Amino acid sequence: MTTEKHSIVIVGGGTGGIATAAHLLKEKPDLDVAIIEPADTHYYQPGWTFVGGGIIPKEKTARPMRSVIPKGAKWIQDAVESFDPENNALTTASGKEIGYDYLVMAAGIQIDWDAIPGLKENLGKNGIVSNYDYQTSEKTWKTIKGFKGGTALFTQPKPPFKCPGAAQKIVYLAAEAFKKQGVKNKTNMIFSLAAPGIFPIKKYGDTLREVLKRNAIDTRYGTNLVAIDAEKKEATIETLENGETETIAFDMLHVTPPMSAPNFIKNSPLADEGGWVDVNMHTLQHNRFNNVFGLGDCTNTPNSKTAAAVRGQTPIVVSNLLSVMNNQPGKAAYDGYASCPLVTGYGKLVLAEFDYNMQPKETFPFDQGKERKSMYYLKKYVLPKFYWDILLKGGNLGGD
Repeated sequence: MTTEKHSIVIVGGGTGGIATAAHLLKEKPDLDVAIIEPADTHYYQPGWTFVGGGIIPKEKTARPMRSVIPKGAKWIQDAVESFDPENNALTTASGKEIGYDYLVMAAGIQIDWDAIPGLKENLGKNGIVSNYDYQTSEKTWKTIKGFKGGTALFTQPKPPFKCPGAAQKIVYLAAEAFKKQGVKNKTNMIFSLAAPGIFPIKKYGDTLREVLKRNAIDTRYGTNLVAIDAEKKEATIETLENGETETIAFDMLHVTPPMSAPNFIKNSPLADEGGWVDVNMHTLQHNRFNNVFGLGDCTNTPNSKTAAAVRGQTPIVVSNLLSVMNNQPGKAAYDGYASCPLVTGYGKLVLAEFDYNMQPKETFPFDQGKERKSMYYLKKYVLPKFYWDILLKGGNLGGD
């Protein structure tokens, strides 16, 4: 017997969950919508690169969760433990059984800090930092600012992981900071990334390779961080092709941690074989349960996991969900749109926008493959305002 029931239950109070709830309630203010989210704080995570680069304080990227929950939605401050989609119900960590007519999965991605031995317990210490956490993004800047020279190692894991551009943006910002501080000529910068290249789309990759060259960054493709010895300040890097390992002594280590689907999804009937919410890549409707939809990082859609992808997905989920509620098939289709605003230095940015086919899908009437100051200002000033005041409030997102 369910403890409570709602017409639409949204799991997750991140970008996708809040934007979907706001958009639905703008379309139909009388809808019975509940959001299940345990956290007290909502974060603008795309801002953490700027925190790590010393551009903004971390406090600018956080707001109370209560302030972003849309008017008309019920906030259930709890975590989901399990799903019973056959009976349109789920169970929370506190033991509540909540029923629904329709379910929207927007639970984000899980950061597996403990997947690399030596990382979790030393994060923020011994020169080991990461912009993928609210608290340690600030420590990234303190470490860069206080750097006196030596080896600065940056890593990017095997996919999937959110905001792939963030792993390399901090490399470019650190290089420029080191130049300004007069320590770049005493610094060996290494970028270890599991990918075979710097970016999968040629026009953006060509520019980024020039940025790497200009900053004299030792870029090692096809390599992956597998262990850290914090006391010795040594990182073990594996070459993916042959499994051979190399130990690199570092003075600073910025880690992009491994990530996976949240455990409570991996072990549920909603998951595919990889543990992700199993949805149609275009309609975002679940492949087995017609009254379930998913968007954002927790799904198995083969797009880049970014906030911009959520912007493209939200109107699709809302349109198709409302159609299904009216006993009509959902016809809206997501084309895989994602965006990576690649900060290449202070005052420079390449705005990469593309679709499922890895074809550029650009917003502006000029070549976005070039570094531009205007795009840097877009990232710094316009996109945060758009995020808080339009995306999270159900404003017109454009869409496909």
